[in-house]
Amino acid sequence: MTSQVYVLAFTAFILSVVFSPIYIRFSRSKQFGQQVRSDGPRRHFHKAGTPTMGGIVILFSLLISLFFGVEKTPFLILAVGITLTSAFLGFLDDYRKVVRRTSLGLKAREKLAGQFVFSVVFYLVLLYLGHSTVVDIPFSTLQIDFGLAYPLLIFLMIVAASNAVNLTDGIDGLAGGTSIIAFLAFLLLASMQGLQDMALFCGTMIGAIFGFLIFNLHPARVFMGDVGSLSLGAALAAAAILTKAEFYLAIIGGVFVLETLSVILQVISFQLTGKRILLMAPLHHHFEMKGWSEWQVVTGFWALGFVFAIMGLLDFPWPLR
Repeated sequence: MTSQVYVLAFTAFILSVVFSPIYIRFSRSKQFGQQVRSDGPRRHFHKAGTPTMGGIVILFSLLISLFFGVEKTPFLILAVGITLTSAFLGFLDDYRKVVRRTSLGLKAREKLAGQFVFSVVFYLVLLYLGHSTVVDIPFSTLQIDFGLAYPLLIFLMIVAASNAVNLTDGIDGLAGGTSIIAFLAFLLLASMQGLQDMALFCGTMIGAIFGFLIFNLHPARVFMGDVGSLSLGAALAAAAILTKAEFYLAIIGGVFVLETLSVILQVISFQLTGKRILLMAPLHHHFEMKGWSEWQVVTGFWALGFVFAIMGLLDFPWPLR
């Protein structure tokens, strides 16, 4: 890990710290406030109107730091590209809900169509670069060549990661903190493989999110919105793909997986039996309903995120690299 990673991470952090208050004041002046779900925990009702779409600050800090600080390699352009395109979808979703004040944002099929197009472009560039379609299977020595099915894997990873981070973004600082932990793991993976461009990308993302987190921790002064959560999820998927740790994303991002599974199981249980297995989904709301404070939930999930990240790093097939 070179000093350049530290410099860019620190630069992105400072930019994020500087731009966050500016964005908060701008958002308040335009009344870009968060809408709180009526069926959510009652303690969240006071958060209605809190500035949202703060993910713009993270992306702005990332872009400025990388634009002036590093060589624009194909991998770096791919990672930034899929991050920005997913951010665009998130922005459209936020814009409809927050700016135009409609009850619904983008339709699910509209998001999927956009993510499908972005995934195809992402794959075609990887194909041109000669990126391997062989994937390591965690907790084994198996390797599977996905061949022509590899673009489907890319699409599923981007969709799953984006939506998983979006579901996790329900408590102050939860999605940001768990994303930092996951990016730290991919930063180590990239550094150990000599992928300097990906190490720079992950390091800069960490710095930008950390700066934003200062204003997003409880009590949050700003939320990242879909423009933030969708882009962070896509960025994590890109990091996993470009470091050849495709399936390890599910381990390193284990908290996101649990959050997603909690929603899926809750819906299935209610439809089949009429009963809910959790007090409320996603999973973090279940613990809130049991009386945990936001800080208890967030720090507990961060700790769990560290455990998952360590599990993924320890199981990664280093001798095969």
